[in-house]
Amino acid sequence: MQEDLTRSPSYTVTCEDYVHVVEFSPFSSGSPASLLAYGGNQYVVVGTCLFQEEDMEVDGVQFNALRVFHHDLRVDALAWSPESRLDRIPTIRFCTAAADRKLRLLTSDLQDQNEVKVMEGHGSYINHLVFEPTEGKQIASVSDDHTCRLWDLDGNETAVLRLRSPGMSVCWHPQDVFKLMVAEKKGTIRFYDLVTQQAILSLDCGHSGPLMSADWCLTNTIKVGAVVGNDWLIWDITRSSYPQEKRPAHKDKARLFRWSVANENLFATTGCPGKISSQVFIHHLGHPQPVMIGSSSVGSGLSWHRMLPLCVVGGDRKLCFWTTEMSLVDV
Repeated sequence: MQEDLTRSPSYTVTCEDYVHVVEFSPFSSGSPASLLAYGGNQYVVVGTCLFQEEDMEVDGVQFNALRVFHHDLRVDALAWSPESRLDRIPTIRFCTAAADRKLRLLTSDLQDQNEVKVMEGHGSYINHLVFEPTEGKQIASVSDDHTCRLWDLDGNETAVLRLRSPGMSVCWHPQDVFKLMVAEKKGTIRFYDLVTQQAILSLDCGHSGPLMSADWCLTNTIKVGAVVGNDWLIWDITRSSYPQEKRPAHKDKARLFRWSVANENLFATTGCPGKISSQVFIHHLGHPQPVMIGSSSVGSGLSWHRMLPLCVVGGDRKLCFWTTEMSLVDV
């Protein structure tokens, strides 16, 4: 059955180099197009994407590169600030993580004002980072050094949460700036009150494989998802600390889990980047099997469009976009 679901990308955009990370901005840009950043070896490209689902005059996808930023090393993770806007006075702000264990906060007016602020403090590889989503005045990052660290925009470390294993994912509550979710490699997901800096709730994978990625459903915050070993897991945090649903996904071990921003029942998972290709599965909570399977050459990164049921994966000199029919998945 799954063979019939394998699809080529709906759209592709050619890039000049291997793409290691790719992120749609989850925030409105103040223009019809969505902001998108992708990065690789010593570079980050920031641009806008407009799809034919949004504008009938567009043939497939229209990607407009706004600026290429030099980056000292390969980009390993990237997060958008809600302060990035293209209306009024254009402002681009995002933060990256690299193998030198440093964060870099990049701010640009897309003309001659460009600022890079380097933040140091982590003692090992940084796996994930996120901006506080309401005002964007704080950044949280998690690392193999068993910490989650909070930073202000001046580059000061404002808090350190000690973890019991490597921190793999970090998510901020969409409205409550004092609630943070941190997922650890050993399979525990904790929710912190940032006022007391104490855990107020924890979820357990009940599973021996390493947790590689977790995500908080920002359109329905009782839902949490993760990939552990070969499986995807879903929790309803009001019901139990153990997963409500668990299914095998990727034979080659799963790498990333991301909820759709447009549909709370839609999520995607990727396999670990392989030598030839890695798979992206799009799942719907009402369906036992994936509703779509895509394959990308040496795929890396995974991000959803903020309005459309469409996700992107980076690859070898290209971005691959897969779109899912809402009429299909909402049955």
